[in-house]
Amino acid sequence: MNSPVPFHRPSIGKEEEQAVVTALRAGALGGNGPITRRLQQHLADWLGVRQVLLTTSCTTALEMAMMLLGLKPGDEVILPSYSFVSTANAIIRAGGRPVFADIDPDTYNLDVEAVEQAVSPRTRAVLLIHYGGQGCDMDRFQALAATHQLSLVEDAAQAFGARYNACLLGTLGQMGAYSFHVTKNVVCGEGGAFVTDDEAIARRAEIIWEKGTNRSAFLRGEVDKYSWFDVGGSFVLSDLLAAVVEVQVQKLDTIIALRRQRWERYEKELGPLAAAGKIRLHRVEVPSEYNYHLFAFRTLAVPQAALIQELRRRGVEATFHFIPLHTSPYGRKHFPDQPALPHTDGVAASLVRLPLYPDLSVENHDRVVEAMYEVFKGD
Repeated sequence: MNSPVPFHRPSIGKEEEQAVVTALRAGALGGNGPITRRLQQHLADWLGVRQVLLTTSCTTALEMAMMLLGLKPGDEVILPSYSFVSTANAIIRAGGRPVFADIDPDTYNLDVEAVEQAVSPRTRAVLLIHYGGQGCDMDRFQALAATHQLSLVEDAAQAFGARYNACLLGTLGQMGAYSFHVTKNVVCGEGGAFVTDDEAIARRAEIIWEKGTNRSAFLRGEVDKYSWFDVGGSFVLSDLLAAVVEVQVQKLDTIIALRRQRWERYEKELGPLAAAGKIRLHRVEVPSEYNYHLFAFRTLAVPQAALIQELRRRGVEATFHFIPLHTSPYGRKHFPDQPALPHTDGVAASLVRLPLYPDLSVENHDRVVEAMYEVFKGD
């Protein structure tokens, strides 16, 4: 019997192994070391921003961003409920209040009109999630932010290497956050990055990043001692993990190309199911330049739980995605007056993700497609 087709598998090779060994032999174990500083400069140059700070996760990068907004009690940040819990946690930890807005039922990104309706005199920022690596409608969101004098923060956890109007996602707001979690396109196990092109934000971010101290200036030889300047946290990534990210970044074009090949095969081969009204494919819109982070669709003819169960029974580790934050136990308790989010609820109840990664073999890809047709044949 064949082994199940795993939902994800990190693409790690000898280059990453050698990079870690080299870092170990050099004693590069701590944070803010030579590998981190070299990679941060490379990424800043590539992204075209003033500052990149490698963090322990995208979660901590988002926490930095919310701290830098200087939220006060009662300040609101609008975000999608269809997202990972770190987005709302970062807002609450910084003293703000998350306000959930609905999403587009086909792209799964925040709906601009829904955000406009959610803006109040207390709104300070909009936290965008680029679902699956597809950019939100940044032209309209930038215009909305300018009209209401709001900050834009990009959760680009799934969008590393993706673009909008040729600009890399994560660089179009005041601040951005990336993830290098084991399930992402570029991985190091656990890790992330904070990004900004704002000079004032960059200066303070560097201090918050290093536990509230000016240690980075000390390491550059700009001061003879470092001290406590601000409230901060231990957000710095180990050089060991930075060594893995550095190699992965060099492979990014190849990683995206391999993911694209597999994504486009799914789209073509599952197209007849979509044409028959059995599934609704994730819509990717121009001017987005997708990074093929995931393959998702909405099931219309077979209930989500039943489809996932049947696919797994056939050896395919398909899965759902987010539980909407407003329907979670914490959300129901703390935000009981949350307005209805029909598109969010509909997507959450029907979305299914299929295995997609560079090392997905043709044989396993065919097994996934065959299993999909077997399940839907009997609906």
